[in-house]
Amino acid sequence: MSIVALPRASVHPTANVEDGVLIGAGTRLWEHVHVRHSTSIGEECIIGEKTYVAYGVTIGNRVKINAFVYIPTAVTIEDGVMISAGTVFTNDRFPRATTPDLRALRSSFPDEETLATFVREGATIGAHCTIGCGLEIGRFAMVGMAAVVTRSIPDFHLVYGAPARSAGVVCRCGKPILRFTGDPALVTHDVACASCGRAYHVHAGVVTES
Repeated sequence: MSIVALPRASVHPTANVEDGVLIGAGTRLWEHVHVRHSTSIGEECIIGEKTYVAYGVTIGNRVKINAFVYIPTAVTIEDGVMISAGTVFTNDRFPRATTPDLRALRSSFPDEETLATFVREGATIGAHCTIGCGLEIGRFAMVGMAAVVTRSIPDFHLVYGAPARSAGVVCRCGKPILRFTGDPALVTHDVACASCGRAYHVHAGVVTES
């Protein structure tokens, strides 16, 4: 195992970390984590047991990834993201094992069908979610457990269901602050978090911090 682990990083002896992986200071990789080559993991992250991180993935600082998470190539995870146990990301909308004539396996390397997914800073993904590809999960958005995400999620939106739909607005602190009773694009409202006092402006479903 040849890795670049900065001081104070902790890699469990059972973890499989391939060549060319960069691990930031204070990051911890737990039992049986597998990280493929050329991936970058920031500082003070936690990667839970039996999680798989493919090659070329970028993970920011202070990211929590629980156990049994699957992260394929072309996923970027920004700072402060929470990914709960059993979440599965994808990177191909039309996957096939073989060529159309069934005579050869398709390559596992990225090609024109490989689509990038971005999880923006502060977002939370609940347990056992399935995340489609070619989309973006917005800043401080929250994805409810077992959701199936098939399209991009705006900043600060709370979504759940299969397929996931916007149900309201969440604060930076994670508390729901506004429920949508209809089309979010029709909502314009000023609202403050009852828990921490942060204020937000919602205009046509777009959430900005006041």
